[in-house]
Amino acid sequence: MSRVIYGPEEIGQALAGLAAAILAAHREAPVLIGIRRGGLVLSDRLADLINQSQGRRPAQGVIDINLYRDDWTRARELPKVGKTDIPWGLDDKRIVLVDDVLFTGRTVRAALEALNDFGRAARIELAALVDRGHREMPIQADYMAFKMATTPAQRVNVHFRGQDGRVEDQVVLEE
Repeated sequence: MSRVIYGPEEIGQALAGLAAAILAAHREAPVLIGIRRGGLVLSDRLADLINQSQGRRPAQGVIDINLYRDDWTRARELPKVGKTDIPWGLDDKRIVLVDDVLFTGRTVRAALEALNDFGRAARIELAALVDRGHREMPIQADYMAFKMATTPAQRVNVHFRGQDGRVEDQVVLEE
C-alpha cells in the first residue's frame, strides 16, 4: 500500500526553501553534486532555482556510489554502475552533496568516500529533500525540507515530474 505524503505544491515550496537556504549560506553558488538517481534530479531542480535567483547556473556534477557501497559484496547481483561526471577537481571547492532521501546514512558515506577520489574539498555539505530517520551512521543534512517519522520497514520514494514519465512531483510512503 502506498500513499502520497507531499504533492507538487508542497514540493515546489520545499525546493524554493532549500535553494534559498543554500544561497543564504554561500556568497557564491556552491558546486552541486547529485547522488545518482534521485539526487541528480533534485540537484538539477535546485540549480534551476539558483539560476533564476542569481542569473547564473551553479557548477554541477553527478556521482554514482554503487562501487563504494558497503553492502555490494552481499548483493545477489553485481551492482549496476552509472556514470559519474565531475569534470573538475574538488580541491578547495565548497560542495553541496544532494540526495532525495536521507535514511541510514550509508549512501551519503559512500558518496563522501567516492568524492575523495576527486580531491580534497574545502567543505562538503548535505542537502536532502526528505529525512526519514533511522540513521546507522553519524550523518545529518545541512539543508533539509521534510522530516518524516517512518518505520524501518517502510519506504519513502520521491518521484519528480519528467522522471520515468511522471507528470507531477510526489513524495510517496510505501508500507
